[in-house]
Order: sequence, then structure tokens, then C-alpha cells
Amino acid sequence: MDWRLMGISFVTVFLAELGDKSQLAAIALSSNSNNSTKAIFLGTVTALVLASFIGVILGEGTAQLLPTKWTKIVAAIGFAILAIRLLWFRNEEEEAAQ
Repeated sequence: MDWRLMGISFVTVFLAELGDKSQLAAIALSSNSNNSTKAIFLGTVTALVLASFIGVILGEGTAQLLPTKWTKIVAAIGFAILAIRLLWFRNEEEEAAQ
């Protein structure tokens, strides 16, 4: 096992998930004292593991089909499109609110 790669993956996902909507949902669920915190913890951990597993499997499949360079290009274009859309719609919402 490549421990360095595992550590980088852990830190990256951990930092990306801090303050994420899934964490906020877990906080909201556990704030109700009637709910079992163990069940909420196991549910959120299982969901994160499953989502990560699907991402790894899809990533491996993509690596089989496309060279790494093309995968990075597609990812960069996708993130750029998301950023532009977020900025565009944000400005429209601000203008409509005023």
C-alpha cells in the first residue's frame, strides 16, 4: 500500500468535506436529542465511503479510456464552467434583489 498516496487522499478529502452540506446535515440530524448519534455517525460515514468508492471506480474507468492529460483538461474545463455559472447567476440574483 502506498501510504503517502493514502495520506494525501485523506487530507484532501478531509479538507474538502469540512463545512460541506453533508456535515451540516449531520449536525442538524444530531441536534435533535431523540436521534441516535451512533446511527447518524454510521449513516454519514457509510454515505461518504460509498460516494468516495464510486468516485474511485469512475476515476479508474476514466483512466482506462482517456490519458491523464485529457482527464485533467476535461476536469479544468468543467470547473471553469461551474465557476462561470456560479458567478453569472450570483450577479443576476444580486441585481434582482436590488
